[in-house]
Amino acid sequence: MKGFGGGGMQALMRQANQMQARMKKAQEELATREFEGSSGGGAVKVVAFGSNLIKSIDIQPDAMSGGDKDMLQDLILTAVNEALRLAKTTSEQELGKITGGFSLPGM
Repeated sequence: MKGFGGGGMQALMRQANQMQARMKKAQEELATREFEGSSGGGAVKVVAFGSNLIKSIDIQPDAMSGGDKDMLQDLILTAVNEALRLAKTTSEQELGKITGGFSLPGM
């Protein structure tokens, strides 16, 4: 077990604690960051937080004038999914920078 004697284990634990602190800070920042998804050429816009909560949904009047309920539902669904996908992808990329691409349980 060369390399774990003396201060090696302490240094490893210190690095793990530092990484955990950076991860927590990044997760907190990402949770309040806003991500926008849109559909129908901007007819429907959705803003979601990185915590996967929807902040707002904006529907342009033209999107409702046709009276096509199914189309409007599809536009809303598409915009919501886009905003949430963007939040997830961005979070994975930002946290991957800290972990070096490794997925660490509990972080």
